[in-house]
Amino acid sequence: MAFDRYVAICNPLHQMMMNWKACTKIVILVWVISLLYGMLHTTGTFSIPFCSNVVNQFFCEIPQLLKLSCSAFSLMEVGFLLASITAGFGCFIFIIVSYTMIFKTGLRIPSVTGRQKTFSTCLPHLIVFSMLLVTVCLAYLRPPSNTPNYFDFTLTVLCCLLPPLFNPIIYSIRNKNIKSVLSKLWRF
Repeated sequence: MAFDRYVAICNPLHQMMMNWKACTKIVILVWVISLLYGMLHTTGTFSIPFCSNVVNQFFCEIPQLLKLSCSAFSLMEVGFLLASITAGFGCFIFIIVSYTMIFKTGLRIPSVTGRQKTFSTCLPHLIVFSMLLVTVCLAYLRPPSNTPNYFDFTLTVLCCLLPPLFNPIIYSIRNKNIKSVLSKLWRF
């Protein structure tokens, strides 16, 4: 989405760059990387011995499974960590660079309505991306505790449910019918 908005706003006459062929290549690339990433974690999960089968989380996530492992910290786990950091940081940098260029281009638009239209096009994606980023940081950048904790459980649930729940709501706010229904709801 960030690249599509970048092409549409920063290079409007080059909109042909985002044709079906380019979109198909991007989708296939994302699928292949996701499949390889998922296979990496699945292989690593089934290759370590577990001392217990009780996971104190909403779902079996990697940090919780590593705490149940009977083996010491291995080289494979370091590889998983590096792959996760590389994938996440690469996507994050790509989105930040795309939106920086979009905002630089948007600020150079002379008309106020043109700037508003440009920023209103990008705002829903940035809100959803920020919501996902904040919930993931809260859930995963905390030091893991050894005892079951309702706060960790709640953060994991929020990370899984909030972004998908608000995604259609945020993207549909630009629709005039949705705006009128929301304004009626706010009045009551």
